[in-house]
Amino acid sequence: MLLNIEITNFFSVKEKVSIDFRAANIHTQRAKELADNVIDWNGTKVLKSIGLFGPNASGKSSILKAITFCCRMILDSHLYNEGMRFNFEPFKFDGWQNKPSKFSIDFVCEDIEYEYSFELTQERILSESLYYYPTGRRAKVFVRDADGKYSFGTGVMAKPSDVAINTSNKNLFLSRASSMNRDIAQRLYRYFMNQFLLGLVNVNDVLVLDSFNSYKRVILKALEICDTDITDIEARMEQTPAPVAIPGQSELSYKLVDVLRFKTFHRDQKDVMFDMDMEESNGTRKLFQILIRLLDVVKNKKGILMDEFDMGLHTRLADFILDLIHASDRSQLLFTSHNTNLIDVKRLRRDQIVFVNKSGQGATEVYSLYDFKDFRENMDAEKAYIQGRFDAVPYVESSVSIIKTLLEG
Repeated sequence: MLLNIEITNFFSVKEKVSIDFRAANIHTQRAKELADNVIDWNGTKVLKSIGLFGPNASGKSSILKAITFCCRMILDSHLYNEGMRFNFEPFKFDGWQNKPSKFSIDFVCEDIEYEYSFELTQERILSESLYYYPTGRRAKVFVRDADGKYSFGTGVMAKPSDVAINTSNKNLFLSRASSMNRDIAQRLYRYFMNQFLLGLVNVNDVLVLDSFNSYKRVILKALEICDTDITDIEARMEQTPAPVAIPGQSELSYKLVDVLRFKTFHRDQKDVMFDMDMEESNGTRKLFQILIRLLDVVKNKKGILMDEFDMGLHTRLADFILDLIHASDRSQLLFTSHNTNLIDVKRLRRDQIVFVNKSGQGATEVYSLYDFKDFRENMDAEKAYIQGRFDAVPYVESSVSIIKTLLEG
């Protein structure tokens, strides 16, 4: 599970921002009623979900984009060669484009806590470190300093110096160590590959078939709870032409590829088949896509990032998705949303409601409802948010007369 993520100098993020899944010390009656929103791990309370709320261009998506970039670095950087530039942008104002960026993540893998961080520019890795708590005490796995020198914990990894020799300033040591079959590195690689998911999947990808077959019964039940009249879904493999570029030819050629198509059947006409892609509503397709991914998350105790997960969904469906996470044993969701109905202390704890705002210097700031010590849980959080009490709400000076003047200009 995730415990804490820190980001510095990525995209619209300037100074360090933290997304902290470690629950705040809240003992109110309302917090007790939301006990399912929290995981109890070895005496530490950990949040199952955090929602990022704020106006457009405040940096909500930038936070998820920065996390996604850093996780992809862990998975892919052993493939990077000289001459490549890392695909991110530092904060561009106040000279920060010339400063290093930093990513740090505190997480639990196979019931052991790890602290991993790295620092980089667009051209090179500057430093990197990994610590863990195998017996409850912090121990070093490796540290890579700004001079490219390494130090290693005793007996943690086999032949770590061999990995270091084969790690360039374009590669993360953790990524290279995994590619060289070092056990602890492979364990963490699998965590970022399989347990920490970076958004939804393409439901037409044939790889989705196993998940659909595993969770079909639950998906149909969930669709029933969400008041759709779909009673059955069939998965069918079809072939469709896909363009292929052939070197030396200016025109594209086509080849047949396998794609997955879903057919739906409804309550009143069970013998009439509908095409999910062509004939179902946007909301139904989006809900189906989310369910295929989220049921895997819930059943297998995974974490997932979802940007504007509820776009196109009725607010009650957004509630259902959060209930699905909170009903799980140990799954987690970090999401962004413009749905102010979710800013509700009857549904989310104050530390689960996180506001994202832009400072006067254009930098992203992050703070939670819990940080407002004068806010009481008998107040209407959504109303207070819309009124601008927490700042992270768009200020739009709009009226018919103003817009008429704009159009006349």
